[in-house]
Amino acid sequence: MVHPMDSGDEQLLLDLLNSTPVVGDESRDLLAVDDEAQHWALARGGSGSPPEIGHLRRVRDRLQAVVRGQEPVAVLAPSLRGVRLRPDLTGDGVGWRLDVDDDRLLATRALLTWGHVQEQMPGRLRPCANPECRLFLLDRSHGNSARWCSMKVCGNRLKARRHYRRSQEAG
Repeated sequence: MVHPMDSGDEQLLLDLLNSTPVVGDESRDLLAVDDEAQHWALARGGSGSPPEIGHLRRVRDRLQAVVRGQEPVAVLAPSLRGVRLRPDLTGDGVGWRLDVDDDRLLATRALLTWGHVQEQMPGRLRPCANPECRLFLLDRSHGNSARWCSMKVCGNRLKARRHYRRSQEAG
């Protein structure tokens, strides 16, 4: 039985969204090369099959565009065709089982988690504020004020640039 939202599904969502990082000055796609994509999927409980990797790539690309505001939510509809949640009796009561082909399971879990995050924490999933960064963050701060995927990397980099510009203008 697979539940529509495991405790690790938020991490799966972020891992999928963040599978196109900028390393140095070069954009990478962790799902572009089949062997690397297979390893990526296996590490997250998938099969690494070619159809699964294809679904992960499509859902990732569409989700990134939606979260960045480049595409409407409707672009996600094809990825949800045929997905069903079925009630399932458990020892504790009624639970929900995700009913989808195995090759679509990881991508569907990420997509359903995105929907849950949008519903429960609107505005908290967003791209890093560093325009040179391609990563996303899920802001869990009290004031919903996080701007960078990493304060150590992107936050410090942008703050240092602002400080440098101000010192150049003052000098």
